[in-house]
Amino acid sequence: MSLHRPAAVGFIFVTLLIDVIGFGIIIPVLPKLIMHLTGETLSHASQIGGWLMFAYALMQFLCAPVLGGLSDRYGRRPILLFSLFGFGIDYIFQAFAPTIGWLFVGRLLAGVMGSSFTTGAAYIADISTPEKRAQNFGMVGAAFGLGFIIGPAIGGLLGQYGPRAPFLAAAALALINWLYGLFVLPESLKPENRRPFDWKRANPVGTLLQLRKYPVISGLVASLVLLYIASQAVQGAWSYYTMEKFKWDERMVGISLSVVGLITAIVQAGLIRVLIPALGQKRGVYAGLAMYCIGFTLFAFASSGWMMFVFLIPYCLGGIAGPSLQGIISTQVPSNEQGELQGGLTSLMSLTTIIGPPLMTGIFAYFTGPDAPVYFPGSAMLTGAFLALISTLLAYRTLKMRLKD
Repeated sequence: MSLHRPAAVGFIFVTLLIDVIGFGIIIPVLPKLIMHLTGETLSHASQIGGWLMFAYALMQFLCAPVLGGLSDRYGRRPILLFSLFGFGIDYIFQAFAPTIGWLFVGRLLAGVMGSSFTTGAAYIADISTPEKRAQNFGMVGAAFGLGFIIGPAIGGLLGQYGPRAPFLAAAALALINWLYGLFVLPESLKPENRRPFDWKRANPVGTLLQLRKYPVISGLVASLVLLYIASQAVQGAWSYYTMEKFKWDERMVGISLSVVGLITAIVQAGLIRVLIPALGQKRGVYAGLAMYCIGFTLFAFASSGWMMFVFLIPYCLGGIAGPSLQGIISTQVPSNEQGELQGGLTSLMSLTTIIGPPLMTGIFAYFTGPDAPVYFPGSAMLTGAFLALISTLLAYRTLKMRLKD
């Protein structure tokens, strides 16, 4: 295994990168594809788009622990190859989906295959030495960030050739990677280290219940949840909002989302290392949440498309709030319970990607539809600002009243 370790780590990075590119590549074209399949307006298409994201996130939430358990039983290699091949076939299936119902089936299957992040992370743990583990795990975050820069840009450019073209591009990427892995990727989990598959352990709800053990941080956990739901105003409704209000096409949506990814990566990879030590974690929470409130509000009332790019600066600077909150939460829990805590937080954050998209696109659809009491495309963004404000109040109350330094 040691001879193949650099190639294996590189393969896992590419696998995770393709997973994220495949998700990001379809975001700019999804509104037009839904409109094409349903004959509905952009307002109604946004509701359907929210439920498509719900379907993907739900299956990923349910299936990630299952695929992780199967990889513990049968090894990482077959599960990764199964996911990649399945991704390739599923993207072809979605490209030629004749109705919106079949597109839903495709997104459900994509959610199953997208659970390969769990297996990829386990593979990295298998092959990493203790001193290299953190560095190699950093590649997971790098793949996620880079994928959301590359994916929407490709999707926006290919969208000019029709709303189905990006799906075929995503399929080609997945199948090429599957073929490469079939001949190159070694198995990382030795037979003696495998365990029987247990349905009780492949339970996503079980990790959520572990958070009940930490009532002292419940306010901060609630703050974090509201923050992640608020972020779905951008992740779920951005394409529909900018198309509706500024008449952007797929290319412009793709470029803008790539800029979101780029600025977010700069903040997360660079500025956080400077800002949080300078401000301290508590001030980092307050400053980050304030920036989110400002960013969402500016998005909601932007009167011209170019403003959205400028307003990305305060919004993305809000990214210091999440790591600051997580850092404070972790200091309130004993070191021998950190894994349990992080598992619960990860499951909880996964749930927000199930709740958030239909909520935000539903609000957008209501305030842009024919029965809206007032036409307001920025409604989802303003909802994000409201949730960020409540998150700020919860964090302040908890930090002031309940937690010790």
